[in-house]
Amino acid sequence: MKSLKLFVFAFALLTVHIAAASTTNPIKPTDELRVEMVELIGSSYLDIDEMSADEFSADVLFTVNAKQEIIILSVDSENGQLESYLQRKLNYKKVDHRPSKHGEIYLLPVKMVKQL
Repeated sequence: MKSLKLFVFAFALLTVHIAAASTTNPIKPTDELRVEMVELIGSSYLDIDEMSADEFSADVLFTVNAKQEIIILSVDSENGQLESYLQRKLNYKKVDHRPSKHGEIYLLPVKMVKQL
């Protein structure tokens, strides 16, 4: 019974170690990819009257698949409308970028500023 507990503990420790080692930190997209994404997003998010604040920000976590399409993994923002807007504008849109390795995850900070 004691050896079974030791085996289960060692297996659990190994599983946690492997899971922690396999997580990747997102990287910044190249300047070319960032420029393409900014063009896809556009500059007219909401009418000036609808914006409750002068600026909104979001962190977009995404990857580029083999078909050179942007796949949005998550959008983190305090504004739910901005999250859905970015999802709609970017998800499955084609770009010229080819990832250097399969499964690269990128983090793009986005800031939408109210223009008067």
